Amino acid sequence: MIATLFLLVIAGSSALLTWALRRYALSKNLLDIPNARSSHSVSTPRGGGVAIVLAFLVAVPLLANVGWVGWSSALGLVGAGALVAVVGFLDDHGHIAARWRLLAHFVGAAWLLFWLPGLPTLVLFGTGFDLGWVGYGLLAVLLVWLLNLYNFMDGIDGIASVEAITVCLGGALLYALVGQGGLAVTSLVLAAVVAGFLCWNFPPAKIFMGDAGSGFLGIVLGGLALQAAWAAPQLFWGWLILLGVFIVDATFTLIRRLLRGDKVYEAHRSHAYQYASRKFGAHLPVTLAVLAINMLWLLPWACVVAFGYVDGLLGLLIAYLPLALLALRFKAGALEVTE
Repeated sequence: MIATLFLLVIAGSSALLTWALRRYALSKNLLDIPNARSSHSVSTPRGGGVAIVLAFLVAVPLLANVGWVGWSSALGLVGAGALVAVVGFLDDHGHIAARWRLLAHFVGAAWLLFWLPGLPTLVLFGTGFDLGWVGYGLLAVLLVWLLNLYNFMDGIDGIASVEAITVCLGGALLYALVGQGGLAVTSLVLAAVVAGFLCWNFPPAKIFMGDAGSGFLGIVLGGLALQAAWAAPQLFWGWLILLGVFIVDATFTLIRRLLRGDKVYEAHRSHAYQYASRKFGAHLPVTLAVLAINMLWLLPWACVVAFGYVDGLLGLLIAYLPLALLALRFKAGALEVTE
């Protein structure tokens, strides 16, 4: 009962903070003006993701103080998330060179990895592997990719919020399935603060998340996936399956643009979800489709992996195959002039 009340309070706090940020953005004319690379057509306040950041950064230390969350977990997530959010906020309100943003992202990833109790075991087809120092490098790259792809995928109303909520709720269910339900608190907190923001970001959005919020969500979700691997090795694969829509679309698009020789750091509208939103003429059908895919396809496969019925990597490949076909169907990474 107390836990439920706490989640409701922080969700309400996030919604209230988002409202205040929207009022501030309107008063200061901090608007996202549509251009040729935009997926929206109406000037909209931006920077609402700061509400997600602030609510989470307050809630998690409070929970750690009463023993509901471990301090090492709290310090890792809060420190890395805060750094990424500050860099994103500054970039939202000015410009930070890509190389400095990337450096800050790797520092944030290193901080998060520092607070892990060592590397979780990577299990492939029943065999555990200890990757040693190489593993730290690979995980740092994974975390940086996750936070950047989350930024790339935050391009239409509600999609990044719906992704975060469904992944966190799915991750909490996976904890329960392996008998570690008490470790789901942080995931539920993140779902709650994002739900508060979604009240203002659901299509048609009244405020946008901005880089501060999207980058923060990317690295925190990556950190939660790594922490879950310590509870049970198969949960790492489960979290990657739950993140499948964003991982497949962003990775497919990046590879295709790299092979074509595009400047991948430049803004574009060639992700599959962006082509889909233009095809359907609205953001809502695509955002709801992501919700359905996550709940009806990816979550069942993540549960199958969590129960140990299917090897994690095999389950991930099976779950990702239809997503890859959808990415092809909706021209992920194709030249925008072909639309």
